[in-house]
Amino acid sequence: MHLQVGLPTANKHQGRRRPAWRAVTRRTTPSFKINVLIRVHACGINPVETYIRSGSYARKPSLPYTPGSDISGVVEAVGDGVCLLQTGDRVFTTGTVTGGYAEFTLASEDTVHKLPDYLDYKQGAAIGVPYFTAYRALVQKAHAKAGETVLIHGASGGVGIAACQIARAFGLKVLGTAGTSEGMQLVFSNGAHLAFNHKEKDYLDKIKNATSGQGVNVIIEMLSNVNLSNDLQLLDFGGRVIIVGSRGPIEIYPRDTMMKETSIIGVALYNATNKETSECATALFAGMETGWLKPVIGPEYTLDKAAQAHEDIINSPGASGKMILII
Repeated sequence: MHLQVGLPTANKHQGRRRPAWRAVTRRTTPSFKINVLIRVHACGINPVETYIRSGSYARKPSLPYTPGSDISGVVEAVGDGVCLLQTGDRVFTTGTVTGGYAEFTLASEDTVHKLPDYLDYKQGAAIGVPYFTAYRALVQKAHAKAGETVLIHGASGGVGIAACQIARAFGLKVLGTAGTSEGMQLVFSNGAHLAFNHKEKDYLDKIKNATSGQGVNVIIEMLSNVNLSNDLQLLDFGGRVIIVGSRGPIEIYPRDTMMKETSIIGVALYNATNKETSECATALFAGMETGWLKPVIGPEYTLDKAAQAHEDIINSPGASGKMILII
């Protein structure tokens, strides 16, 4: 079978010049026994894909590289060793072998999950990285407990909305920040008890006042190179800052962690064990069944606009739902 995919013409781009993309044709089949060939309907766009393209990400892919791990679509064919899926199944993925910015993709069976009928393909493409990252951050790394207070810093994007929904479902008091009025409304409508505009000069004071000066137990941080130093001032005793995203260095005062015995913990989804991934999938499917897992779709792009989508996901003044490609 032949498929068309979008590939960047170079591994690195310079300055603010928009990287070009080219269409190429590959022949692909479920060549390994546990692989699944999927006709792609939609693919989630994640900031990490821009870091990989720029060459700034710690893990360098082999070339040629096609981005995209979070796709939704229909199973076209399966390898001989595939047991739980069959041709025609509606599915979403948490990883791909050949990349999701494509008409077809190969994925290992253990990264392919059946998509419930009540979720459409756009929503299916918004589950993988956002929800698995949010669950790993909140539950597996922060060990957040019902009754604690969590601040989700950058709560209107894909991971932020997922974190709001999970935290609310798990009994936490949820505070969220966004950079626009539309983003704040999204934060409210997806589980937050309180929302703050992080572009307002006094928003940190408002957060402190909302906790009666006590501080929060957990912070889920999407832009730590900007916020980490301030985050340490917002924590209660034993509080944890969970680093989900960073776009550069920041200087902090280590003594800020000592006075309240707080912690800074990084998250990288690729480090999850099979057991941790299975635990996460079980929790998220329960969320689908009970109705609290509801992906919110933001800007949509066609495959030929992938380069523009990458610029927008980094330079947008405020996130508003999950950015996706429509294939």
